[in-house]
Amino acid sequence: MEKKVIGRTDQADFPALGLSDIDIKIDTGAYTSSIHCNHIREEDNVLCCTFLDPKHPEYNGKEMRFEAYDITAVKSSNGEIQYRYVVQSNIRLFNKVHKISLTLSSREDMRFPVLIGRKFLTKKFVVDTELTDVSYSQKQL
Repeated sequence: MEKKVIGRTDQADFPALGLSDIDIKIDTGAYTSSIHCNHIREEDNVLCCTFLDPKHPEYNGKEMRFEAYDITAVKSSNGEIQYRYVVQSNIRLFNKVHKISLTLSSREDMRFPVLIGRKFLTKKFVVDTELTDVSYSQKQL
């Protein structure tokens, strides 16, 4: 499969989560991909959470529920280890839907609600840091 060139930032859809045109940052320094999430809790072996927050234009307050989820250790750039929930979902880039693993974390103080890491990028994309919104500019409306 030929690799697509993606820029340092873009916008993507997350169809299974009901989210469109979400700002993403490509982070080759991160292994896992992460999405901003709040009100994360487990109830009767079901993971419940709300994606984004009231300040985000795509926020709808809808609680998402995941029966299949996991917990993983994520090491930050300063060496600190955090344990985060991981869910499986999908992402649309370049008009194609891909499977993606997303760790759930509070990113409310960050500019981008989603980070895309190497685990997802490998074998699919090459990053050109001079470019932005390459996939979004090709989006079929």
